[in-house]
Amino acid sequence: MQYLLRRKIINIGIAVLFCPLIGVAQLRQEVNQEDHDDKRIRFGITLGSNRSHFAFTHNPSFLSQAPLDSITVIESVNSTGVSLAWLVNVRLGNHFDLRTYPVCLTFTERNFLYNLTYPDRPAGEDFITEKKTQSISLSIPVQIKFSSDRINNFKVYMIGGGKIEYDLASNAGARKAEEQIKLKKFDYGAEVGLGFHFYFPMFVLTPEVKMGWGIGNLHSRDKNLKFSSVIDKINSRSIFFSLTVE
Repeated sequence: MQYLLRRKIINIGIAVLFCPLIGVAQLRQEVNQEDHDDKRIRFGITLGSNRSHFAFTHNPSFLSQAPLDSITVIESVNSTGVSLAWLVNVRLGNHFDLRTYPVCLTFTERNFLYNLTYPDRPAGEDFITEKKTQSISLSIPVQIKFSSDRINNFKVYMIGGGKIEYDLASNAGARKAEEQIKLKKFDYGAEVGLGFHFYFPMFVLTPEVKMGWGIGNLHSRDKNLKFSSVIDKINSRSIFFSLTVE
């Protein structure tokens, strides 16, 4: 897992370093869409990918469980998802904008790995058992964007803000959930990111890297469920890479 995490960080770092080089290459070109940033409201379409996992805490029962309760190790695994959003950008001044995504759909699958001393073979368990939690989330982020001065066809910016999120695939109300980890429907969290604007004659292309921290406890704990009872709080963690066309 550490190898995968290092590789993910390296790939994102390469992408972030590569983007300014594209901007430098455009400095010698003629200036495109000179009045683009002066528009009061701008719209865009965003397509992205994400790497997500859960940050969690163990329930005290995990440390005091009887020997027959065979879970010895719990680990959250990074998984890849996709997102599609509609961007609305409102200009506040020369360097500040207010951004939101009235429609933002994110598809993710975040998994837990359990090490079991006594797996229940008839129930499909093994010494390492994976439990998947799939989410289709509708979120509404609100962000403040701080931009640099435009250099011909290139600009860099930073963002910070928060979001609320509703999971359309939440199983918190499922009645038959013996093999599930129940997650709540609502979440909220904070986001920070870095992006670059590249101005072309017909559109503006914006690659962006963003990190998100879920603040709310997603876990709907059920002490009667084997894989849920040993976990206390669950918070979402994500890294997003997206491309926006305005």
